[in-house]
Amino acid sequence: MAAVAAPLPPESRALTYCVHKWSSYSSSYIPENILVDKPHDQSSRWSSESNYPPQYLILKLERPAIVQSITFGKYEKTHVCNMKKFKVYGGMSEENMTELLSSGLKNDYNKETFTLKHKIDDQMFPCRFVKIVPLMSWGPSFNFSIWYAELHGIDEPDVVQPCLNWYSKYREQEAIRLCLKHFRQHNYTEAFESLQKKTKIALEHPMLTELHDKLVLKGDFDACEELIEKAVDDGLFNQYISQQEYKPRWTQIIPQSSKGDGEDNRPGMRGGHQMVIDVQTETVYLFGGWDGTQDLADFWAYTVKENQWTCISRDTEKENGPSARSCHKMCIDTTRRQIYTLGRYLDSSVRNSKSLKSDFYRYDIDTNKWTLLSEDTSTDGGPKLVFDHQMCMDSEKHMIYTFGGRILTCNGNVDDSRTNEPQFSGLFAYHCSANTWKLLREDSCNAGPEDVQSRIGHCMLFHTKNRCLYVFGGQRSKTYLNDFFSYDVDSDHVEIISDGTKKDSGMVPMTGFTQRATIDPELNEIHVLSGLSKDKDKREENVRNSFWIYDIARNNWSCVYKNDQSIKDNPNKGLQEEEPCPRFAHQLVYDDMHKVHYLFGGNPGKSCSPKMRLDDFWSLKLCRPSKEYLLRHCRYLIRRHRFEEKAQADPLSALKYLQNDLYVTVDHSNAEETKEFQLLAQALFKSSSDFIPLGFSDVDQIYAQRTLLFDTLVNFFPDTMTPPKGNLVDLITL
Repeated sequence: MAAVAAPLPPESRALTYCVHKWSSYSSSYIPENILVDKPHDQSSRWSSESNYPPQYLILKLERPAIVQSITFGKYEKTHVCNMKKFKVYGGMSEENMTELLSSGLKNDYNKETFTLKHKIDDQMFPCRFVKIVPLMSWGPSFNFSIWYAELHGIDEPDVVQPCLNWYSKYREQEAIRLCLKHFRQHNYTEAFESLQKKTKIALEHPMLTELHDKLVLKGDFDACEELIEKAVDDGLFNQYISQQEYKPRWTQIIPQSSKGDGEDNRPGMRGGHQMVIDVQTETVYLFGGWDGTQDLADFWAYTVKENQWTCISRDTEKENGPSARSCHKMCIDTTRRQIYTLGRYLDSSVRNSKSLKSDFYRYDIDTNKWTLLSEDTSTDGGPKLVFDHQMCMDSEKHMIYTFGGRILTCNGNVDDSRTNEPQFSGLFAYHCSANTWKLLREDSCNAGPEDVQSRIGHCMLFHTKNRCLYVFGGQRSKTYLNDFFSYDVDSDHVEIISDGTKKDSGMVPMTGFTQRATIDPELNEIHVLSGLSKDKDKREENVRNSFWIYDIARNNWSCVYKNDQSIKDNPNKGLQEEEPCPRFAHQLVYDDMHKVHYLFGGNPGKSCSPKMRLDDFWSLKLCRPSKEYLLRHCRYLIRRHRFEEKAQADPLSALKYLQNDLYVTVDHSNAEETKEFQLLAQALFKSSSDFIPLGFSDVDQIYAQRTLLFDTLVNFFPDTMTPPKGNLVDLITL
């Protein structure tokens, strides 16, 4: 059965396949209805008998092929049987398949194409069978349907045959490496040496062979430590470090006093202010905000190296700059050292036609001067006066992007939210050099593939490397949004990353308002600090802090920090010493060069003190194990084992080693490691028979224990250097 080819790279083409099997339960399908994509025909689909796994569909190709991608067609409307989650496997036989994809379909009518794993070590491998395994449907009690499927790839024999030859050799080689690993682990020396001599296949990188020789065979622990130190210095542990989870480290910043006690030497309490950071000079700039009573117009700079705030201006309006304001937005052009600010909130009682003009300012850091770029951007083709919007700078193209925000309207003393439906601003681009605005997307209530739904209190970030804007969360009228999409500024294309519906609890940041986000283009990560969140169970708003990281390449969220302390608990308690108290309307900036976040102020949301605002200042570092930490930890593991061997042979010598050599490698701030170290002394009082299991000689036992240590140390090295991950005995099934 031939699938219709979609536009693909020149080397790809639609593959021919036949339906081989639908699950172990066998279900009815109508082959003639699935030869072509029929999104209007509800009967044109494969359908399982139940929604209880294991359910799967196997597609058998007419001949082996490099399967590069899979496309799923859908019904013309959303459907409860659409696959919310699924996996795709592939292989040369039904019994031996590799996972090629784990993903899910959006519950809409648009085709979706997914790239399949088709390379091992940069070498393409072929498949003859492709298995689609539905895991969850959009209707939780409904069966699974696959409306249409296309496989794309390469099936030309002159391309596939060399890949097939390579794959056969690769599997043979991996089987031999598993045997070598098994023989060495169990000290079958003759079998190991004979197989290696016969095949000339290397089990691992020569450095690890040397480590095994020094550690397991010779027990030269000093040489073992030297090898580990060299590996760390050569950066061989960097891959392991990059795969570890972050741990947050908050530090409250107490700036040095630069003036006499009679003058304020730091910004006061506020929320709804704005901050930007110049990563080149490590300077944080802060402007405006609401102190609980009035809008502010002061402008500050904090220099990280001097740990000092400097007041640039007590009132920027007196220096031809913007008037006092809150809920505005700022962005910085670090290349030209200029700061832009747009928008503000005005209470409905003070709105009039004059006050609703959207002024737009630029501040030049080097000359310390403000410039009014526009008295009203709406008359220049830009946004109307908005608040709680977002603004991003593209320094390379000298462009500014602004999206969303509530448009302020003039209604006298009447709250406009009660009389009119709120209006939201669209997506605009501002060309700094030409001083021109362009509307890229109007606000849309539709859910089309290129539509954007405007909102307030959302996050928008610009990725300087892939040149995309990322938009997440926010609020529209009374609805909290949890969708996530990107906008390619060069191709003018919107991609929905997540539609935000029916997401698994805990797997994405909590739906919220005034969450703060930053981006690290080098690490390809987005960071989100939550603020005001909607508690659906209690039907009330809560202020909680949680910190999430989105891995752009892997398309997954992870939570690295949570502070669930309710604002109603201990209302009289002062600021926490270890971490900032939960808040919203705060500001967060990120120095992606030095990998540090800075947080200032906000609203703690205390109902007993509605006018209260915060003025605390914090830094946040997301820490992974350092090279120094791993080196110390490896030394600890090696010396701990060395001590245990000494304890069997010479308890007195072992005691001295424990007190001196081993003690200095222990992380005494780690309670678990400290307790483990303290319990090690028990080994001094055991007889040698306590160490050796029944049927083992002391030599066998030492070899086995050293092998376990070797396997532990190997985990820190890159996968390309190590023996295969599996074990030979695991291949034996009952």
